[in-house]
Amino acid sequence: MTYRISAFAGSGFLGLPCIFYLAMTFSNSLSAQSGDWYWISFRSKPAGSYSLNQPQAFLSARSIARRVRQGIPLDSSDLPVYQPYIDSIQTAGGIVKHRSRWLNGVTVRIPNNDSLIRQRIMSFPFVRLSTPNGRVAGSGRDGIIKNKYLEEKLVPLPSSEISNRTSSVYGFSGGQIRLHQGDFLHNRNYRGQGMRIAVFDAGFVNMPNMPVFDSLYLRNRIVDTYDFVDMDSGVYEFDSHGTYVMGCLAANIPGQLMGTAPEAQYMLYRSENNVGGSENPVEEDNWVAAAERADSAGADVFNSSLIYTTFDQPSMNHPWSDMDGNTARMTIASDWAAAKGILVVNSAGNYGGGPWYKIGAAADGDSVLAVGAVDTLGQRAGFSSMGPTADGRIKPNVMSVGAGAASCQIPGPGVAYISGTSFSGPIMAGLAACLWQALPSRRNMEIFDLLQRCANRQSNPDTFNGYGIPNMQLALTLAGFSPNGMNDYPQIRLYPQPASLTVPSTLEWEAGIPAGDYRITWYNMAGQFIMSQDYVRISDERNLMRLENKPGVGLYIISIVGLFYQDRIPCLINL
Repeated sequence: MTYRISAFAGSGFLGLPCIFYLAMTFSNSLSAQSGDWYWISFRSKPAGSYSLNQPQAFLSARSIARRVRQGIPLDSSDLPVYQPYIDSIQTAGGIVKHRSRWLNGVTVRIPNNDSLIRQRIMSFPFVRLSTPNGRVAGSGRDGIIKNKYLEEKLVPLPSSEISNRTSSVYGFSGGQIRLHQGDFLHNRNYRGQGMRIAVFDAGFVNMPNMPVFDSLYLRNRIVDTYDFVDMDSGVYEFDSHGTYVMGCLAANIPGQLMGTAPEAQYMLYRSENNVGGSENPVEEDNWVAAAERADSAGADVFNSSLIYTTFDQPSMNHPWSDMDGNTARMTIASDWAAAKGILVVNSAGNYGGGPWYKIGAAADGDSVLAVGAVDTLGQRAGFSSMGPTADGRIKPNVMSVGAGAASCQIPGPGVAYISGTSFSGPIMAGLAACLWQALPSRRNMEIFDLLQRCANRQSNPDTFNGYGIPNMQLALTLAGFSPNGMNDYPQIRLYPQPASLTVPSTLEWEAGIPAGDYRITWYNMAGQFIMSQDYVRISDERNLMRLENKPGVGLYIISIVGLFYQDRIPCLINL
């Protein structure tokens, strides 16, 4: 079975309304502001001026195409938050930073933590809940400045050791790729082309100036950037952690360093505020806002090296009972992302040697691929967080190299060996993107399942290693992969596109599509039946078929179902 989406190929995100960009204009120096953050959720979600049959007003064509390809109908969770609710909160004195369509709520700053403003907001009949989210300007836990990533290790290679390139195209990153048979994918030209990976982190210092990332910028593979902490586009400052993560994903200096998806497209989002060592739940809201933007812009895979358990104010900490996959907002949003057809990959955490020792949010999500850490020999790293979840599910899901992983030196040139599940996650996310590229007709959770089934402990998973170390060659075998078979399906194309109510529309059937009886059905983007017609295909040769009727102006899915062939085609109809 194949689901072809050709009408949206190459579409971008730049035409989307600004509601996904800014809730309001913020100062770049949030530390100069006073007040507290709150999460406000709403009781209902009117559609307002938006319609599920006109999703191009709030989702990119690529995002819509991902849903169509995987048979995911639009619903109210895709609609923007009702603007009159936001207007009322701002009139009451609250300052809206983020809005979440998935969770139907907003992140609000209450200036000076004014109790009258809080009371006004809570008095609105549409407000369901108000939850404190931390201080706007924190001084770190107990006044002590602490780097969130302090426990992660960095060992630069002496320049004398990297002056000459190795005989392998992978250079110093060969061990972390070959442990998964990732070279089997790369050798068949699955290196992430056409896949879009969103990376959530604390900053990407110096990336545009580093030769190891030249190919990203020369070929315009950085397709979106945004800072959800300071609400601007400046992600290349504050922290270098995201740069090391990108070294595992996208580095491309043959013979020295190679990422697992060197030819994918990337979206770089700063959601973690690691400045000053402060940790507040509002950073989970930053992540949710970034995730929804990534969904709207058409991401296929999420990579998040962020874990949340404790905060500056102990009363806001996540107790272990929160790690049930249904409580932390970041976890709930991760599962929503998966429901929209995105493969969500999250590091398991580095708590394995400490008193907490288990996973944190959002690795607890049941639709989140949590990745623990091993070395290049496949031995588990002692710092790698373990499971199970609070409700007894296996975590981590799989393992990848996070002990002595090879990444870039900053500012470069050079190579550094780094340790932390922050790096096992992106190594696996990149390989997962390449695997999905090789199996384009699969849904996100089918790729998730394949990664577990192809792992070396799939028959005896445990709470230390999950299902083990995935093998990409085995994954393709389990999927019935054939370069000349399942990935070369013939297609059906719609002309013209966009369609018009006044101009006839035609379906072009490529040679190779089986002869037989077909039912052609129109659905709106909420998955509701509109109309259908029958078609008898006499032979398997190329031919053209005129559509008898078309519904009104809007965006639709044309479903084509026969005994041995199925397809879904999006159709935008204008006047």
